[in-house]
Amino acid sequence: MAKAKAKAKTKTKAKSKPKSAKASAIDAALALARQHHAQMVDFKFVDLPGTWQHFTMPIADLAPDLFEDGLGFDGSSIRGWQEINESDMLVVPDPTTAVMDPFTGVPTLSLVCSIEDPITRQPYARDPRGVAQRAQAYLQRTQLADTAFFGPEAEFFIFDNIRFDQQAHLGFYEVDSVEGRWNSGSADGPNLGYKPDYKGGYFPVPPTDSLQDIRTEMVQTMLACGID
Repeated sequence: MAKAKAKAKTKTKAKSKPKSAKASAIDAALALARQHHAQMVDFKFVDLPGTWQHFTMPIADLAPDLFEDGLGFDGSSIRGWQEINESDMLVVPDPTTAVMDPFTGVPTLSLVCSIEDPITRQPYARDPRGVAQRAQAYLQRTQLADTAFFGPEAEFFIFDNIRFDQQAHLGFYEVDSVEGRWNSGSADGPNLGYKPDYKGGYFPVPPTDSLQDIRTEMVQTMLACGID
């Protein structure tokens, strides 16, 4: 009896296995939603031409197993993807992409997703995100490189008015901006007259550069979302 008691005292609790990186990321995503009192979750993915698509659900439907099992959706509704008779697809959220959407009126957790075949669970061949992941895996498998860097150039223009039309009897387009050189003589006021010259709008200071504040707001919003 004494030996049995001694053995019982020396027993130690079994160590719990450390969580995988994905499990930790799932916990972090759910914690972020709770911290900011998210009411909705937005699932984002990219179609074949590279345009963002999304759908939204109540945050109560975001369970941990959803990050593994995914959500079914109609792939025939996305241009360039499936035919109506084989439209079932899976959207699988990536927990490492969790961020609070800065633009919604209701607190919303945003998740970027990958697309999979619901039968084979293989990445969908026409999902641009999957293409990029396979490209990086190929580089590593062939030992051509360790990491693939994808660097899109986020360059764009801001206009105050854009019109275009194409009909049987006409075709036209028109763009307008208060900074446009052609508006130097505009009677719509107030008008200071001085506008950036053609091809001269890259580096002038305010007030010629009228969009500094909106660029600053864009940068601050991206930094708050973890983009640096």
